[in-house]
Amino acid sequence: MPIAYRQNLSSFEQLHRANHLLAAVLFAIGLCVATPAAADVFHFVAEDGTSHFSDQPSDPRFRLLLRTGVEARPSSPKSQPRRGPHDARRHFDLEISAAAQASGIEADLLHAVVKIESGFNPNAVSPKGAQGLMQLMPATARRYGVADPFDAAQNLRGGAHHLRDLLNQFSNNKELALAAYNAGAGAVLAHGRRIPPYAETARYVPAVLQTYELLRRSTQAIVN
Repeated sequence: MPIAYRQNLSSFEQLHRANHLLAAVLFAIGLCVATPAAADVFHFVAEDGTSHFSDQPSDPRFRLLLRTGVEARPSSPKSQPRRGPHDARRHFDLEISAAAQASGIEADLLHAVVKIESGFNPNAVSPKGAQGLMQLMPATARRYGVADPFDAAQNLRGGAHHLRDLLNQFSNNKELALAAYNAGAGAVLAHGRRIPPYAETARYVPAVLQTYELLRRSTQAIVN
């Protein structure tokens, strides 16, 4: 049975509330799943600002946010299987760690960006022409010396340095830097250094931050 939750966000400053809502969704799904089959969590933000979560998406706007359970759903032959945030630690881990260290970015944040951008598919190409793990536009790839955007190490290094520059530009504000990564720094500046009111960006920023928070907590649990 599908499980859907709604949340009205009055401003982007309330994005941190989504973490608590996600925890409630996961708890509810856990109660409803009687077998160890996967119960994926899907999410989208409607045009009116309402946030939707479900384990059985019925709307084409839903995008995979988190994979739970032990069984993976079959993937399309033209795409690689999507992976949950904890699988990210084993997927391109060395390359992501190296890029994070070189750019001075938390590895967990870089993992989260890669997961939401490409689902860890190094051959991903968006309808707008963004390429590779971090979905670099050709101009951005050239700016950061990425000769082959489908080479994982090059793509990660270029994307990480781009994100580092955005974090510097927006005083290490992750929300604004991520919004700029998705919509462009010019769009953030044009809206008064606030997250631009684009539907895609409204989905993108909380999805990355939620994945980052899950990974960060997991890292802390391992260290402790």
